[in-house]
Amino acid sequence: MVTEFAAAAFLVVFALLVIVAALKDVTSFTIPNWISLTLVAAFFLGALAAGLPLPVIGKCAAVGGCVLLISMAMFALNWIGGGDAKLFAACALWMGWPAVLPFLLATALAGGALALLLLQMRSAMFKALVDMGPPWLGRLAAKGGDAPYGLAIAIGALITVPHSPLFAAAGG
Repeated sequence: MVTEFAAAAFLVVFALLVIVAALKDVTSFTIPNWISLTLVAAFFLGALAAGLPLPVIGKCAAVGGCVLLISMAMFALNWIGGGDAKLFAACALWMGWPAVLPFLLATALAGGALALLLLQMRSAMFKALVDMGPPWLGRLAAKGGDAPYGLAIAIGALITVPHSPLFAAAGG
């Protein structure tokens, strides 16, 4: 009972942090390092508090490390931002194996939907509406601008967290 409560409490922390990361990325095109670092620390604390076996924690760490290497390569190729790369790896850590696979798929689909939304926002049809909004909306709708991929990562993470080992430990 106590371990289920601990796992559930850390899952709430996870959800709040990825939502904050998404909002921060959408409004400023940045994801602060403290969010990814807190996600990593919260995973290990939550996993230990929930009584996850060390081999499961190790697999999660291996998945997070592999995704960090891949996402850093994507950053080096200028495909994603550095904050996106770190958030992607931190969320993958929470998913572990094999839940990282649906996480990657959900994130890719959310990224595609985000790209379509940004194309629409950047069209002449929505210019007047965007101009009436807050300054961050104008930056988001700027032609040729970046995409806040942290939003797609957060959506993918929130959709697939029920497949994570910590969610299972919470009685999910």
